[in-house]
Amino acid sequence: MYMTTSEIRTAFLEFFRAKGHQVVASSSLVPDNDPTLLFTNAGMNQFKDVFLGLEDRGYSRATSSQRCVRAGGKHNDLDNVGYTARHHTFFEMLGNFSFGDYFKRDAIRFAWNFLTEELKLPAEKLWITVFEEDDEAADIWLNEMGADPARFSRIGAKDNFWQMGDTGPCGPCTEIFYDHGEDVAGGPPGTPEEDGDRYIEIWNLVFMQYNRLSDGTLEPLPKPSVDTGMGLERIAAVVQKVHSNYEIDLFQALIKSAAAIVGTDDLENKSLRVIADHIRACAFLIVDGVMPSNEGRGYVLRRIIRRAVRHGRKLGASDVFFFKLVEELSQLMADAYPELKRQQPVVERVLQLEEEQFVKTLDRGLQILEEGLELLGETRVIPGAMVFKLYDTYGFPADLTADVVRDRGYSIDEEGFQKAMAEQRERAKKASQFSVDYNEMQRIDEKTCFTGYEKISQQAQIVQLFRDQQPVEQIAEGEDGLLLLDETPFYAESGGQVGDTGLIRLDGGVFAVTDTRKVGNAFVHKGYMELGTLKIGDSVLAEVDEDRRKGIALNHSVTHLLHAALRNILGEHVTQKGSLVGSERMRFDFSHFEGVSAGTIRAIEDWVNKQIRANHQVKTQLMDLEQAKASGAMALFGEKYDEKVRVVTMGDVSTELCGGTHVGQTGEIGVFRILSEGGIAAGIRRIEAVSGQAAIDFMHQVAEEVDEVIHLVKGDRFSIAARVQQAIDRSRLLEREIEQLKAKLASQAGHGLLEQVVEINGSKVLVALLEEADPKGLRQSVDELKNKLGEAIIVLGTHQNGKVSLIAGVTKGLTSSVKAGELVNMVAQRVGGKGGGRPDMAQAGGNRPEALKGALDSVHSWLEDKL
Repeated sequence: MYMTTSEIRTAFLEFFRAKGHQVVASSSLVPDNDPTLLFTNAGMNQFKDVFLGLEDRGYSRATSSQRCVRAGGKHNDLDNVGYTARHHTFFEMLGNFSFGDYFKRDAIRFAWNFLTEELKLPAEKLWITVFEEDDEAADIWLNEMGADPARFSRIGAKDNFWQMGDTGPCGPCTEIFYDHGEDVAGGPPGTPEEDGDRYIEIWNLVFMQYNRLSDGTLEPLPKPSVDTGMGLERIAAVVQKVHSNYEIDLFQALIKSAAAIVGTDDLENKSLRVIADHIRACAFLIVDGVMPSNEGRGYVLRRIIRRAVRHGRKLGASDVFFFKLVEELSQLMADAYPELKRQQPVVERVLQLEEEQFVKTLDRGLQILEEGLELLGETRVIPGAMVFKLYDTYGFPADLTADVVRDRGYSIDEEGFQKAMAEQRERAKKASQFSVDYNEMQRIDEKTCFTGYEKISQQAQIVQLFRDQQPVEQIAEGEDGLLLLDETPFYAESGGQVGDTGLIRLDGGVFAVTDTRKVGNAFVHKGYMELGTLKIGDSVLAEVDEDRRKGIALNHSVTHLLHAALRNILGEHVTQKGSLVGSERMRFDFSHFEGVSAGTIRAIEDWVNKQIRANHQVKTQLMDLEQAKASGAMALFGEKYDEKVRVVTMGDVSTELCGGTHVGQTGEIGVFRILSEGGIAAGIRRIEAVSGQAAIDFMHQVAEEVDEVIHLVKGDRFSIAARVQQAIDRSRLLEREIEQLKAKLASQAGHGLLEQVVEINGSKVLVALLEEADPKGLRQSVDELKNKLGEAIIVLGTHQNGKVSLIAGVTKGLTSSVKAGELVNMVAQRVGGKGGGRPDMAQAGGNRPEALKGALDSVHSWLEDKL
C-alpha cells in the first residue's frame, strides 16, 4: 500500500478525529509565551500549560501535526543534516494527546490500530519497548494486544522514562520500532547492536503518571495524561518502503527541483539533501515571523540559509537560486499549511536578498579559508582565531566553516572560537557607556499598586527611600534619590513607553520625579529634593506631568495603528521588534526584509491618518491570556505574559496586548507624520514619527524651510523644484569650468617645470612644488610630464586649506628600481600622512604643509640610494 506524505498526515488526523480528538492546528515555530524555548521542537510544546493544569482548552483529547525545528540551542541537528538518513532541521511531528482522559490502554490500542489497520504495516515488522518497571504497559501489550514476546523489550530509564525537568511531571514511555530487515545492520533496541539502522523508532508514547518531588519521590498524578510523537517523515519512509527519509515523495520532489535549478544530474549528491531539508526550515521560520539577523532565532535562520547557499555553490550554482525552491515547496505543503502560500512572495524575497548579501562575501571568505589551510600544513584542526575571523569579517558561522572542511578531514577549534567570541563581547561591553543605577540596587520585595490608568494624581505614602542605591531614612533638600510609594499614578518604563515624570508634594516639600522604572514588582521614582525633607512614612500627593503623559499616550496609541498599517500594507510577516514611546516622538522597529519606498511610506501615513479621522473608540479590557489570544490580540513572540493580560482595541483595526497608557478615541491623536525610515539590523527596519502637536510643529517647520528656499531661488510653491534644479545645474556647470581652468593652469605650470629636471645616476628626475593645483590637476600634470620626458621619475606636491596633496609617477622602465608607492610614502611621512597606489603611479596626503618643501627636497638624496 503506497500513501503520499500528505495522505499519511491526513489519515493520522482523521483517525484520531474519529476517536473523539480535537484536531488542533500546528502552532508557530516561535514558541508562544514560552521564552525557555528557542524553537518549537515537539508536538506537546503548545499543550505544556494544559498538561501542567494551568490552562483549560475545553477539550480533553487532541491531535496535531506540529511543525518543528531542531537547529539551535539544546536540540540541534544541523551538523548531521544531509549526512544521515533521518536528521532534519525541520520536521513534522504527528501526535495524539490525552489531558486526564484516556491513559495507557487506549493510547496503546490507538497506536497499534493506526499502524496495522490504517497504514497496513505487518505486525511482525514492529518491535515494542516498555520501561523496565512498567508492568502495566507490558501486560497491555502482551496479553491484550497480543504483541509477540520475541519482539518485545524492557528498557531502562535512560531511553524509556520521560521527565520535563528534575522535578515535576514525568512517567514511563513505550516505543514502537520498525524492522527494516536482516539486510540492514543493527540489532533490536536494548541490545549492544541497537545503534544500527535496522530497527528505527517510529512512535513514542509518553505516559505522564507521576509528579517527581525534590527528594526524588514519585507521587501519582490525580489525572494521568498521554503525550505521543511520531515523525511524519520517518513513518512516510516506512510506508513508502524506502530506507532514507530523503527518498520519500516530498523530499524527492524537492531534490529534483533543486537539481534542475542548480543544473546538476547527480541526484544522489548529499548537497541536494541539505538544500531540500533547509528550504523547509527557512520558509516556515520566515512564515512565522523570523528574519535573518546576527542574534537569536534570526541568527539560526541565517546559518541555515548560508549553509544551503554554500551547498548550492558546491553543485555549481553561479547565481542566486535558493528562493526559487519556495514555489515547489508551496505546491507540496500549502494544502496543509495555507499560510505558506499566502506568504510565498515574502519568503521568496527574504531568501533572495539574504543570498545576494551572502554571495558578495562567500567567495572571498572561501579564499581566505583556503589560504589558512595551506598555512596549517599537517595540522588538521583550524584555530579558533581563524574561525572567528571568518565569522566576524565574512559572516561564516562556525558550523559553516566546519561543514566546508569536514569532507577534507579537518575539524575546528570550537573552544578557541568561543574564547574569541567571549573576548569580542567583553570588548563591546567595555565600549558601551550604558549603565542604569537601578541595576545596582538591592532586591526590593515591595509591590506597588499602580493607579495611573484612572488617575493623574493621588494621595500616597512613602514606603522606602534610597540614596546611591542604599536604603536611607530620609532625603534632604538638594539631594538626589529614589523612592517607593504604596500606590502611584506614575507609569514605570515598560513595553517601550518611557516612565512618567512629575512632582511628589508634601507639606513644606517637593520631590521632582525625573524618571520612573520597575524593579521587580515595585515602581521606583527617581529624582531630587527641590524643597524640604522627605521621610519614610510621609503622606504625599503624587502628581504626574499631565501634558507629558498626554503626549506619550498619543504616541503610544499611534504605534498600535502604525503596526496595523505595516501589516496591512507590507504583509503579515511584519511584527514589532521594539519601540520607544516618548512625549515628543516615537520610534517603531519591525521585521521587514528591504527598505520601504517613499510611495509606500505615504500610503502607510495615509492609512494611519484615516484611522485617526475615523475616531475609533480605544477600549481596554483585562482578560485571560487564552481569551485574549482567541480575540485575535497581537502579542510579541517570545514574551512571557501573566495569566491576566490587558487588551487594547481600536475599532476593528487593531487589537494588541499592551500595558501602556492610551487615548480614549483615536481622533485625539490629531495627525501623524513619519520622519524617517531605515534599517538598523539585517531584517529589522525602524520608523521614527511624531503625532499631535509635535506633528503640526514639524509641518510648520518644513513649511518655513520651503518658504526660505522659495525666497532664495526667487520662485513660488509650484515652481520650486524646477528652480532648485536650475540652480543645481548651474552650479555643476561652474564646477566643471573651474576644473577645466585648474587643469589648464596645471598644464601651463607643467611646461615651466621642464627646466627643473635633473639627472640622478643617468635617470631624469623632476621634483616640484605647485602653488595653484588640486589633486586631479596634479595627476594630469604627471601624465603630461611623462609623455614629454620619456623615462623619468616625477614627484609633485601642493597644499590647500592646511592639507597636503602628493603624487609620484615612475615610468615603467624604472619601476624595477623605484616603486611610486614607496616613494610617495617616504615623502608623505614627513608631512604627517601616508598613501599608496600602483608601482607607476601613487598618491598621498598629509596635514603639515609647513614641512612640504623640506619633504620634497629629500627626494633627490633618497633616489640616489635607489638608482
